[in-house]
Amino acid sequence: MKQKKVPQRMCTGCMEMKPKKELIRIVKSKEGEVSVDPTGKKNGRGAYVCKNVECLEKAFKNKRLQKNLEIQIDETLYQSLKEQIENGR
Repeated sequence: MKQKKVPQRMCTGCMEMKPKKELIRIVKSKEGEVSVDPTGKKNGRGAYVCKNVECLEKAFKNKRLQKNLEIQIDETLYQSLKEQIENGR
């Protein structure tokens, strides 16, 4: 029996390839709104981060999240993303 291929994505914080289900997708909609996508199916440009705050901080500090989402991310948006990850949403 053939095994199903597990989709891999790269974390923008630690730059490691991991299974898609182990990562959190952050998506930018057409309107320019950035939010956490728990389902992984929202429309828009997405970036993936590990489920820990350290990777989010690294991605924000090195501006990788801004480059991947092609939008300027301010401190308030970063804080709300951090809270959503800490709450496990």
